[in-house]
Amino acid sequence: MPSVSANLSAAMSEAAAQVADALERILPKSEFPESKLFEAMRYGALNGGKRLRPFLVMSSARIFGVGDECALRAAAAVECVHCYSLVHDDLPAMDNSDLRRGSPTVHKKYDEATAILAGDALLTIAFEILADPRTHEDPQVRCKLVTALAKASGVHGMVGGQMLDLIAETTSLDIGAITRLQRMKTGELIAVSTEAGAILGKASQQHHNALRAYAHDLGLAFQIIDDLLDAEGTEEETGKPVQRDAVAGKATFVTILGADRARNQAKLLSEQAIGHLAVFGGRAKHLEDVARFVVDRKS
Repeated sequence: MPSVSANLSAAMSEAAAQVADALERILPKSEFPESKLFEAMRYGALNGGKRLRPFLVMSSARIFGVGDECALRAAAAVECVHCYSLVHDDLPAMDNSDLRRGSPTVHKKYDEATAILAGDALLTIAFEILADPRTHEDPQVRCKLVTALAKASGVHGMVGGQMLDLIAETTSLDIGAITRLQRMKTGELIAVSTEAGAILGKASQQHHNALRAYAHDLGLAFQIIDDLLDAEGTEEETGKPVQRDAVAGKATFVTILGADRARNQAKLLSEQAIGHLAVFGGRAKHLEDVARFVVDRKS
């Protein structure tokens, strides 16, 4: 019988292929003079990756019996926002990274101005996808999806978290401030990915709350492991530069807690995340497996 990790790996690979196919169909192509922008968008969104956030969308949607096409479109929208954030994070004004997923970053492949515009375009097309009736027949559901993704990716979510991350390079942050930073920068997009299925399925508030609590713990566990990979991993394993936090002089979960305590905290958060899913009576198996996966990953 295949192991849990093998089953999850197969499910994630299948979902990643479906999302890549959806993005291939949705993202524009052009022979007009601005075609370089479209090429850069596609390069930034179609260069692989685990597609964890889309997998969370699709897995949560399955709990509530949401149609595959609706779930896939919502998943593609979330991934466009995630990919936009990576394109902009890699810019010289931010993390100044030359590699992403083992390949040149968008600004290295093209140029900085094109990378900025490609990120802008990926962000905005996400809301175009969600607003389309093909994502859900109910306009109220589409509005809720748009609102949730906007909040998660804006000043009270990912963008605000990125600002705090820049501040952390010159300001000493305590564990509470770092937790808030990572909840905003990483956790909110993971949370909206997990809740998207409940929105699509018009689920009860109890189920919304359970998924948000799960995502809160999952997001923190994910970020602690990211910090550990940056501190202890290799460029070959992670597909991107490592030791960036140390070079920038930023406080992280690892620098404050130490590697062993940080790893134990990630495991505890993973277990807590799984506990929040008990309300679904075994229907959230993929989400349970993801909580275990994030603390064992190597990239």
